[in-house]
Order: sequence, then C-alpha cells, then structure tokens
Amino acid sequence: MSLEANQSNEAVFNFLRDTLVELFEIEAEAIQPEARLYEDLDIDSIDAVDMVVELKRFTGQRINPDDFKAVRTVDDVVQAVVRLTQR
Repeated sequence: MSLEANQSNEAVFNFLRDTLVELFEIEAEAIQPEARLYEDLDIDSIDAVDMVVELKRFTGQRINPDDFKAVRTVDDVVQAVVRLTQR
C-alpha cells in the first residue's frame, strides 16, 4: 500500500472516529478498525444514515447507499470511502 493510500485511510478513519464521537457520543477508544458498527458501537440504521450524510460532506461526493450495504466494521466504512474517493 502506498504512503498516499495510508494517509487517505488515516484521514478517513480520523474523520469517521471524530464523527462517531460527536454524533453518537461513542468513546473514541472504542472506535477501532475491527469494531463492528452495529454490535460493538451500537449504531442503528438511522445512525448509519446520519453517518453517510457526514461522509458525503467529507468527500464532497454523492454516496450510493449500495456502496455501504456490505459494511460491518469501521474499517469496512473506511475502505468504502477510500474506494469512492479514488473513482
């Protein structure tokens, strides 16, 4: 993985972590790449919509909900956003 890709992953992860802390009052320490959104972080479907809205603002791009149907972990979200921004 290139340095640029690592920086991109890190930037998306940091934004996502900050967003989850701010919107849902999740402890920052709980937000790890392997953390499961629904089971570990207690995010429900309405929260997921709010999260996607924030990611849309972050990327400046329209986000297709289908791109996020398979996400289960924080890292899944990071990878989906990185793929979206590399199109």
